Amino acid sequence: MQLNSYDEWSPLKEIIVGSAENYSWHERELSFELFFYDQISNQKSFHDRMYYPHLNPPQEGVENKNTSGRSPIKRRYVEELNEDVEGIVDILRSLGVTVHRPLSVEGSIEVKTPPWSAAVVPPLNIRDNTLIIGSEIIETPPQVRSRYFETQFLTPVFNEYFRQGARWTVMPRPLMTDASFDPSYVNGGPVEFIAQPKPSPYDVGFEMMFDGAQCVRLGGDLLVNVATANHEMACDWLERHLEGRIKVHRVHKLADGHVDSMVLALRPGLLLIRTPAVVESLPESLRSWDMIFAPEPDANNFPQYENDDLILTSPYIDLNILSISPDTVMINEANGELIRVMEQHGFTVVPFRHRHRRIFGGGLHCFTLDTVREGSVPENYLT
Repeated sequence: MQLNSYDEWSPLKEIIVGSAENYSWHERELSFELFFYDQISNQKSFHDRMYYPHLNPPQEGVENKNTSGRSPIKRRYVEELNEDVEGIVDILRSLGVTVHRPLSVEGSIEVKTPPWSAAVVPPLNIRDNTLIIGSEIIETPPQVRSRYFETQFLTPVFNEYFRQGARWTVMPRPLMTDASFDPSYVNGGPVEFIAQPKPSPYDVGFEMMFDGAQCVRLGGDLLVNVATANHEMACDWLERHLEGRIKVHRVHKLADGHVDSMVLALRPGLLLIRTPAVVESLPESLRSWDMIFAPEPDANNFPQYENDDLILTSPYIDLNILSISPDTVMINEANGELIRVMEQHGFTVVPFRHRHRRIFGGGLHCFTLDTVREGSVPENYLT
């Protein structure tokens, strides 16, 4: 089928599901720390670290280890994640959805550009570096160095959509020196990330960096979270590029980046919202929609982890759901509270297993990219 996806709720026909093959570690460097700032900095708090079940309770006053270099991921977690991903693929196919997969990372690969080098991570959370707007693929400018060429693993799928008539656009790629990053969101917080940026002959000042998961697609409207000058530049580009086709609505500092565990459009006129505080940041026309507020997640919804395991998502990660149609959603089976709430609102819930979503920094919405939604049109829902 031809590429066509303007929203988050029309009947799903085709999707790309990411791959975790050969995931071995997290590359702990500047761009990674900035990207996961909200969660990594929160773990400096004794209360926040205690929220997650640990085999050995952390001791107050003891900071996390592995704050630089590579943070290894236990092989068991990778194997269980691969099991869960394949289970999700099977569920989607059983629902009549065509599933595409990216190429796998073969062995240990390092990417090198003039200013820096980094180990390549597998294309798991593929929604981050691509934005699908109708019949157009937009590759977004990456925010994490180790993921700089991640979309190349999607090339076979994108090539096929292009042959069928899709537009294929790549936003300007950043040089990503230390000086490229706007530190205003994080400076003044519990961690000063760029106290002494390393100078580079390739410094050009702030550059556009941005993820597709900072957007909520609403037909002819696009809600975009902007937290830094990097995001502002990218949003400027999107507005100019989409002018006359899609109206861009900015929200400011709803999070450090992604919003798909904070606000999700379930169908026209209905949102799933993390907390009432989120509503205050939404455009006025969106605040008139009906809203389902997520229940507080239970700590028992998550596996027990050891103290050296790096937690990369908030307890609300299971809001990262995927709509199959306007009345059917896929929700992590571990979050019984959310399943019950959605069923009470008339939704059919398809449960799936995803155990280590916090170790790998994303839920179901993160590591899927819906490419064909039947009847999806650029209708304007916001004034």
